[in-house]
Amino acid sequence: MNIFDIIEIDPYSATPKYTQLASSILSAVESGQLQKEDVLPSINELSASLEISRDTAEKGYRHLKKLGVLDSVPGKGYFITSKVQKKRHKILLLFNKLSAHKKIIYDAFVAALDPESQIDFYIYNNDFNLFKKILIERLDQYSHYVLITHFLEGAPPVRDLIDQIPKDKLILLDKKMSFMEPDMGYSAVYESFEEDIYGALQAANDRLRHYQRLVLIFPDKSYYPREIIGGFRKFCEEMLFDHAIVPDIQSVQITAGDVFITVMEDDLVRLIEIIQDRQLITGKDIGVISYNETPIKRIILSGITTISTDFIAMGREAAALISKGEKALMPIPFKIHLRDSL
Repeated sequence: MNIFDIIEIDPYSATPKYTQLASSILSAVESGQLQKEDVLPSINELSASLEISRDTAEKGYRHLKKLGVLDSVPGKGYFITSKVQKKRHKILLLFNKLSAHKKIIYDAFVAALDPESQIDFYIYNNDFNLFKKILIERLDQYSHYVLITHFLEGAPPVRDLIDQIPKDKLILLDKKMSFMEPDMGYSAVYESFEEDIYGALQAANDRLRHYQRLVLIFPDKSYYPREIIGGFRKFCEEMLFDHAIVPDIQSVQITAGDVFITVMEDDLVRLIEIIQDRQLITGKDIGVISYNETPIKRIILSGITTISTDFIAMGREAAALISKGEKALMPIPFKIHLRDSL
C-alpha cells in the first residue's frame, strides 16, 4: 500500500493543510487501512511528496500525537500506536465567505467539537453554482453537513438541493429557510433578520430620537436577507422616523442629523472616510450603526454601535447539535452594543 494514496490534501479547501493531513491518517486508521505499528513517512518525505511545508507536516503529526494515535522513536520514525476508539464525526462545513464574524463562528464551532472530529471546510463566495458543485460532489461522504446559504443572485432553488441530504445530517447556520417548519425535522441555528433589526432599533430608540432621519445602506446585490429591510421599515413607520433605503453611500446626501445603518463593511469604511473628510462628529452630527460585532469596532470612532447576533453562541450551538445527536430550530440572541457613534 502506498501511504500517499491515503493522504489527501485538497488545495481548494479552506481547511488548514495540517488538519487535512491529520484527518486523512485518522480516517485510514479508523477504516483499518493503517494498523498499529505501521510506519509513516518522515517529515521530509511528507513535505516533498505532498508539496507542503515542513511546519505543516510537523503540525499535523503533533496533532495526531496529542490524540494518542501517533508516536515516534529515534531510529524507527513515526508509527501508529492505537486504533481510533470511537466513530468520529466527519463534517462538511460550507460557508459563503470568511469574514471577521464568520471566523468567530468557525472558531467557536471547532473549539466546541470533539478534537478527533474531521472538518472539511469550503468557501463558495456567495456563488450558488459553486455551492451546488461542492455539495453534489460530496453527497453521502459525511456524517454532517453544516451550511450557510447566502447567495448574491437572490433565492435560487435551494430546497431541492439540500433535501438530498438526510435531515439528521443537515444543519443550516445563520439563516433559516422559509420552508423549515418545527415539525418537519430540519435543524438550523439562525438569526431572525426582520425581528432582530426591529428589536435592536427599539432598544436604541432613546438615542435615535436625537436625530432626524434613519438611512439603511443595503446594496442591490447583497447576500443579506431582504427581511432586514422589512424590519427597518416597520420600525421607522411605527416610530414615525423619516427614513431612506439606499444601495450605497454615494446614493444619498449626508447631512447632520442622519443615522446610517450599514450591513456591508465596505460601506462602513466609505462612510467613515466621508465623516472624517467633512469633519463631522459621530454621536453628535452623524449617527453610525454597523451590522456584526467585531473587536475592531469597539475602537474605531471611539466605538461603533453594532447590531449583531451572538456568533460564538451560533458556533457552539451548532456543534452541540452534532455532539448530542439532536435536531432543533434554534434562534440565536441578537442585541445592540451601544457606543459613542450613536
